Amino acid sequence: MFDWTNPYPSTRTPVFARNIVATSQPLAAQAGLRILQHGGNAVDAAIAAAAVIAMTEPCSNGFGSDNFAIVWDGQRLHGMNSSGFAPAAWTLDYFRRKYGPDAGHKRPARGWDAVTVPGAVAGWALLHGRLGLLPFEDVLSPAIEYAERGFAVSPITQSKWKLAEPILKAYPGFAEHFLPRGRAPEVGEHYVLPGAAKTLRLVARSKGEDFYRGEIAAAIARFAADTGGALTAADLAAYWDFVRANGWVGTISQSFAGHELHEIPPNGQGIAAAACLGILKHTPLESFEVDSADWHHVMIEAMKLAFADAYAYVADPRAMSCTPAQLLDTDYLAQRARLIDMKRAQTFAPGALPKGGTIYLSAADANGMMVSFIQSNYMGFGSGVVVPGYGISLQNRGYGFSLDPAHPNCVGPHKRPFHTIIPAFLTRDGAPVMSFGVMGGNMQPQGHVQTLTRMLLARQQPQAACDAPRWKWDSGLKVDLEPTMPAAVREELARRGHQIAKIEDSYMDYGAGQFIWRLGDPAIEGYVAASDARRDGLAAGY
Repeated sequence: MFDWTNPYPSTRTPVFARNIVATSQPLAAQAGLRILQHGGNAVDAAIAAAAVIAMTEPCSNGFGSDNFAIVWDGQRLHGMNSSGFAPAAWTLDYFRRKYGPDAGHKRPARGWDAVTVPGAVAGWALLHGRLGLLPFEDVLSPAIEYAERGFAVSPITQSKWKLAEPILKAYPGFAEHFLPRGRAPEVGEHYVLPGAAKTLRLVARSKGEDFYRGEIAAAIARFAADTGGALTAADLAAYWDFVRANGWVGTISQSFAGHELHEIPPNGQGIAAAACLGILKHTPLESFEVDSADWHHVMIEAMKLAFADAYAYVADPRAMSCTPAQLLDTDYLAQRARLIDMKRAQTFAPGALPKGGTIYLSAADANGMMVSFIQSNYMGFGSGVVVPGYGISLQNRGYGFSLDPAHPNCVGPHKRPFHTIIPAFLTRDGAPVMSFGVMGGNMQPQGHVQTLTRMLLARQQPQAACDAPRWKWDSGLKVDLEPTMPAAVREELARRGHQIAKIEDSYMDYGAGQFIWRLGDPAIEGYVAASDARRDGLAAGY
């Protein structure tokens, strides 16, 4: 199966257990495990972990985030998209009036004009309503406890918090909630979230509805009206109805090395990972030595091809001019693969199609349920806007829209933007194999491809595949390489024309993954899990 050694320096070994929760924050992993020990299932554990990590890693996610999930319920896969949509006021003219005819270059990445309706709480409610086991209030009880009693801030979370302080301290509500002492907390400092505790109790009692149709929704809308936001109570209520009718979306898939990779369909970029693997099937990747220059070069080039199409065509599916099936067509991907030159790096245009700050967590239980779950503010703390008295830090996912009227991702009322966060799931012959994800902007599909190829082709065990050096394609010929990438590989990639860049990005860098691989009968053999040392994370099991 795997080579259980780890050829890369690491302080972590894989975790073996029949019940496992893996997250980027230890308190969240332990909260999920606590729910499993009290009779909950993997969905209950995932929601509990997501709610806790919204408190304990606020630089990456919160109430104002979006989320997505892929769940194996013991019999079949479910795909959930709980990403928010634009306020009704967001037309192209709205942005042109405020920021001029070249608004695409002037509109802010932060503040109210980047805030879409938050989908996270609706996602928790949607998952729990269909697949949860324990009462919703019990599932949220660990998060309520941490909000009310506080927690000690962990090192990587603190470093990102401190970086955000000078950028966001002037935005409405941010300093009041996140800088209560006039500064970011120190490592190990006790931090309490009384406003968030109030919100959690209202969410728990109403099974999420209050966030969109009750006291919380009224507070969000009132704060928007008072501080220049376009978001209204009607937008929040409309989204609650929309996601309950349209939140279950299934998955798209791509076969590779005897397995099937499953991703959420657009408006997300998961299709880029699926397309990249589809391109790699038509290359000699399997014949290359792992970690050789050829191994990395062909994957970088395939990833660029996949991104060229994703950035050109992916949007809210109601606005797309093509289907996922067209983007994943086997003959089309074979044509794209033929564009790769093993001797030099290239830039690629979109093809002519055939006609026709994030957290990731995973949970699995002894009954066979497996959950792949992701939740994000987008850029660090998101928009910087925080609703006073409720601790709701609002995402800036609206910055993902285009202002080009000819682009399918052009902004529009109640439209979903192109989305970066993508949970993933692996099956073999229709049976579950692994729930996994790698957080971090456009690093996410790149991380999916790099870790999967290591596990499926090089037989590296999950923690080894997680710890291995990564590359990150940025744009054009620019590629960043982790310092642990062998010098000879770095030099050869540069010789082929890759522009080795140093990308300074405190939130998205090389991503951070969580992986839970099923070993056999969950009640007997259980699972093996890995958690990325690039974050504060933990895989906890029993």
